Amino acid sequence: MEDLKIENVDLEKSENLERHRTDGFSSSKALVVRRGAPFKISLQLEGRAFNPKTDCLRIKVMIGRLYVVLPVTFSKKLSSSYWRAYIDPNGLNPNNPSIYITSPVTASVGCYRFQVCVFSPHNKKTCAFGRFILLCNPWCREDAVYIPFEDQREEYILNDSGLLYIGTAMNVVSRPWSFDQFEPGVLEKCLNLLQVSPQHKKNKRRDYLNRKNPVYISRVVSAMINSEDDRGVLKGKWAGDYKQGVNPSLWTGSGEILTQWAESGYSPVKYGQCWVFAAVMCTVMRVLGIPCRVVTNFNSAHDTNSNLRIEEFYSETGQKLNISKDSIWNFHVWVECWMTRRDLGCGMDGWQVLDPTPQERSGGVFCCGPAPVKAIKDRRIDLVFDIPFVYAEVNADIHYFVMSKGRVVSHSKDTEKVGSLICTKAVGFPRYQNITGDYKHIRGATSTLSSRSSTVSDDSTLARGSSKGVSVSLTLDKAPVAGVPICFTVKVFNKQKIAKIMKVHLNAQAKEYNNSPSDTFWESHGVVQLAPMEGKVLNEQILPAKYEDVVGDDLINLAVVLEDMGSHERVLDSEEFNIASPELNIQIADEDSIVPNKEQTATVTFTNPFSHPVSGVLTVAGAGLIQRKAHYRMLSLPPGGKAEQCITFTPAKVGTKMLQASLALSNMNSTIRGFKMVFVNNA
Repeated sequence: MEDLKIENVDLEKSENLERHRTDGFSSSKALVVRRGAPFKISLQLEGRAFNPKTDCLRIKVMIGRLYVVLPVTFSKKLSSSYWRAYIDPNGLNPNNPSIYITSPVTASVGCYRFQVCVFSPHNKKTCAFGRFILLCNPWCREDAVYIPFEDQREEYILNDSGLLYIGTAMNVVSRPWSFDQFEPGVLEKCLNLLQVSPQHKKNKRRDYLNRKNPVYISRVVSAMINSEDDRGVLKGKWAGDYKQGVNPSLWTGSGEILTQWAESGYSPVKYGQCWVFAAVMCTVMRVLGIPCRVVTNFNSAHDTNSNLRIEEFYSETGQKLNISKDSIWNFHVWVECWMTRRDLGCGMDGWQVLDPTPQERSGGVFCCGPAPVKAIKDRRIDLVFDIPFVYAEVNADIHYFVMSKGRVVSHSKDTEKVGSLICTKAVGFPRYQNITGDYKHIRGATSTLSSRSSTVSDDSTLARGSSKGVSVSLTLDKAPVAGVPICFTVKVFNKQKIAKIMKVHLNAQAKEYNNSPSDTFWESHGVVQLAPMEGKVLNEQILPAKYEDVVGDDLINLAVVLEDMGSHERVLDSEEFNIASPELNIQIADEDSIVPNKEQTATVTFTNPFSHPVSGVLTVAGAGLIQRKAHYRMLSLPPGGKAEQCITFTPAKVGTKMLQASLALSNMNSTIRGFKMVFVNNA
């Protein structure tokens, strides 16, 4: 009998990638499949045909030093708990037999090798080798990451672009981001992140075994995105200059960050802040097959002593003071991942908070989560992981103190401001979805100003803006826009039956979203007389020339302190807000006829709203549209001037893509952004 030899193993990439919804990874040299579903390989034989009566097949599947040997059967009966390999008896081609390999739904994520051997009579053996990458499978009902709706799988696994939300709850700013999970090399870099983790270096066998569990994977990734304890991806920096790296506000996508990290020998990339950490983690989790979305918590508390109490201090003239260890970030960004929590029993499945920004240690390492959103809402602080910390981020009370000559002269509190808006990108649409009710029990139809009533709380601490004798409220007339005066209203009311003379102190300071304000850049002081039970309205404004050069992309802390000149009683109200920047306008020629591999033309337009000339650098990017960022210099543009830049791009794949542009102004701390959704049709 003639000898049988395996000449080649065909990984049937085209068929397998489509079946496993991994065709986005077609640029990878490896076959990419999802666990719990069969994939097909075909043997090209030499010498003679395969004889199922005399020949037998075995496949050895290996990850690291772990392996399993599979006899190839002719039964299609599958098991979700074991590795299986079979030949379809109705479709057997003896010269080119096809084998279907199925992994269990609990198989570990990673890079696998396999050896396929044919055993012929008289113990003759011929073998061939191959490789594949195995990911989690949110399409498989039995997988721990199964998410039930197709539009959610499209959004949280397959969408390679999205929007992050920053600013303030009253003036939410959408920031375009390229997740880049299907860009060449990103898949391999995300898998390498698991390989260079401390868990893998310490015990490879245990790490491979634990990679079946998305809870374990997510904690490893959360720690590896920052570089505080390991060879993580990003180095955080929140103050000073960024000359040793990249200003976090200039990043536009995850791909360039992961590439720089890998090409530097896994040295941390400088620099990241919360939205960058979260967006890069979202990329990694989507690559690994775990549904993931980026979430913003507006007015996020960092409670250092876990007493659910944040303290803020003001001077008697309304200047915010930097004397508290606690802090309120105007926004903080983390991710949620979807998974079952068999370790916690029933009721805790679904979205889990994970925060890669290094704030506090968890199990001795700078990571956070996974914390079930349901457990945060119900304050199940007995469960893992890190639920008390996240609960405080969305539920702490803010206590305000007015200081005079080193002593407290006024104390009030706000019980609603923290976590006033929690949101994420809506499925299938470029707008935000309010998910605050998933995290906390909403007290009726509240607004961000609802806690400013004049009632006295149970501990006799007055609500913000109120004292026993007088009340004050500060409200913006409308969301501030660059180039337009900031208009606001101060309402004062005498609650007693005696006349009062009140000093009114107004103070504005610029601040970064996560820091205390800098020096005062605008202030106003005056006196108002109030008859018994009288209220007055003061209309104020801050002109663009006063705030443009100071604020840029930062925020403004605006405060009013009212002082009763008779009793010296003081009352405070304040507002922190951002200035809405103009958006870049992107127009595409012939946008209804965009097809792959055909060059397209777009025009980016910017109109200068500022009161002085501006110049800067325009950057254009887009996953699946532009291979490398394109940069264009914009020379000095006078106030009201209009600049246009023509750009070209060539789509690589069919589908909905995001073309994004950002203009970093060189003479002020401001970046102008815009995006355009591009629909690439079949040729």
